[in-house]
Amino acid sequence: MSGVAGKTARRKQEAALKGIRDTGLDEARLHDYLAHAWRTPNGLYGWLVTVDHKLIARRYMVTAFLFLALAGLSALAMRFQLATPEARHIGPDLYNQLFTMHGTTMMFLFAVPVMEAFAIYLVPLMIGTRNVAFPRLNAFSYWVYLSGGLMIWIAFAFDTGADAGWFSYVPLAGPEYGIGKRPDFWAQMVTYTEVSALAVAVEIIATVFKQRAPGMSLDRIPLYVWSVLVMAFIILFAMPAVMVSSTMLILDRLVGTRFFDPAAGGDALLWQHLFWFFGHPEVYIIFIPATGFVSAILPSFVRRPVFGYLGIVLSLIAIGFLSFGLWVHHMFATGLPQLGESFFTASSMMIAIPSGIQIFCWIATIWGGRPIFATPLLFVLGFIFTFVIGGLTGVMVASVPLDLQVHDTYFVVAHFHYVLVGGAVFPLLGAVYYWFPKITGRMLSERLGRWNFWLVFIGFNLTFFPMHMLGLQGMPRRVYTYPPASGWGGTNLFISISSLVVFAGFALLVLNMLLSLRNGRLAGDNPWGASTLEWATTSPPASYDFSRLPVVTHREPLWAEADILPVVEGLRVDAREVLAGTVADAVPQLRVPSADNSIWPLLSAVAVGGAFLGSIYTPWAVVWGAIPVSIGFICWFWPKGEPEDEE
Repeated sequence: MSGVAGKTARRKQEAALKGIRDTGLDEARLHDYLAHAWRTPNGLYGWLVTVDHKLIARRYMVTAFLFLALAGLSALAMRFQLATPEARHIGPDLYNQLFTMHGTTMMFLFAVPVMEAFAIYLVPLMIGTRNVAFPRLNAFSYWVYLSGGLMIWIAFAFDTGADAGWFSYVPLAGPEYGIGKRPDFWAQMVTYTEVSALAVAVEIIATVFKQRAPGMSLDRIPLYVWSVLVMAFIILFAMPAVMVSSTMLILDRLVGTRFFDPAAGGDALLWQHLFWFFGHPEVYIIFIPATGFVSAILPSFVRRPVFGYLGIVLSLIAIGFLSFGLWVHHMFATGLPQLGESFFTASSMMIAIPSGIQIFCWIATIWGGRPIFATPLLFVLGFIFTFVIGGLTGVMVASVPLDLQVHDTYFVVAHFHYVLVGGAVFPLLGAVYYWFPKITGRMLSERLGRWNFWLVFIGFNLTFFPMHMLGLQGMPRRVYTYPPASGWGGTNLFISISSLVVFAGFALLVLNMLLSLRNGRLAGDNPWGASTLEWATTSPPASYDFSRLPVVTHREPLWAEADILPVVEGLRVDAREVLAGTVADAVPQLRVPSADNSIWPLLSAVAVGGAFLGSIYTPWAVVWGAIPVSIGFICWFWPKGEPEDEE
């Protein structure tokens, strides 16, 4: 009876609190109410059901960096094999699996997810709201991503790892030549993880367009938010292409269709067109948020706003559009019509213009400011140096005659890594040092950070720049050994030793993070003196992000409103509620409920994962798997009233 009485008392208390708003409440009471409404339960259950965008983003980050470690170990194993000619440390079959798993992990399980992870964490804070637009979809996307990555790596552990390259060209990956279930795991992993990426893209677009703080018009949106908004639109239009192609591949293998079989009326080049229609925009899905990191970091360390705000925004949008007109430059060696090749050559060179505009704006920002050479700025400068080299070699391989000579050589490997590692990982590491205090409340060691930068910067250039020369000397990529007479042995040994320097740099980053989490200096709310809204919250932010939502009157709100930030009042404190406004000017329109914690996103992801995994062995898994999937989604979206309404 006492339990019933206690339950009744709690319901009466909740009913008494219903409708309480933040107007007139002091900070202590406001915090208590909001912490209760936006809380995540303690323990394992809370970990499984949370929809807090910050907790989910942190999981994304940790998981993505764990996959980066696996990809890095794969690369070290390959460099160990290639250090000397005719080595026999790793056989050809395992080597094929290693370079496939390395590329697949870096592109599908690290690069895109880690950029989305930072977006999930930072966008609500930067635009002054309390959560993403679809919190449960956000939770669902993480569980889908995690299970997809585990699926392919567990398959690799049981000698069923993908082995046809991260691009999985047919007919090598088709039913004629694909070994066992290896291409099937790859195809389903791609489809599965791209569902996760699409879910995050939808969340970002809806959040940025509808949940910005009052006054944050389109010309006051932080440049980083612009970059992830463009990224989300590219994902929305590019990812379905690879999902369609991977589905067609597994249908060819398991059901007997012939989409890519020329003998049955199919077309093997159709795979390349579909894959690279996604594959080249994916480069910019990774690169564009990295430019957003640069635009966010620079002002804090040069003490002035970024030069050319409008030019950078228009450049981001232009890159988004142009990225869909480049895919055929991956296919110059396939015998395409010359008119088509010339069109894609022009497009490939044209996209250097908006990228160059951004670089000139950043240089002008540094030139007109007073640079403070802290670790985040060092990584930004390292990015500019390495990305320019990658961009120059990109213009080179856009030329058909040169591309035909260096295609499938180590020159392309060098170019690819200069663009993606130099163009994305350097800004990403700068972002880690920049936002680590906000996420954890602790500062990373500046001394270890400088060592970290120089080890990665020097090791990266010593590793990948000589690959240009190897490629020009004719060394093909994706080979597990080479003859001594080739003359490539000395350069390969140098590259393999240099790769250990890169590994040491990343190991130092991990050490720095672990030491700082334990003994790092307390950060405070805004240790860098930055200008954007995420630094207006505590470090780390509370579960509800902002006690009162800010009102934005300037593009650099914390610099313009140095004394006190204007706020909006009137939201409920007894329930999860966010503010929705107009797209152009962020004029408040509605108070919108925000979804509470739920176990159903996890269970729905498990059901979807089971259907995908089972379909590798029998098509009937799709039919029978639809039943638990339907149950999960029905329970997820089943309308629920307030407790007193249900009574």
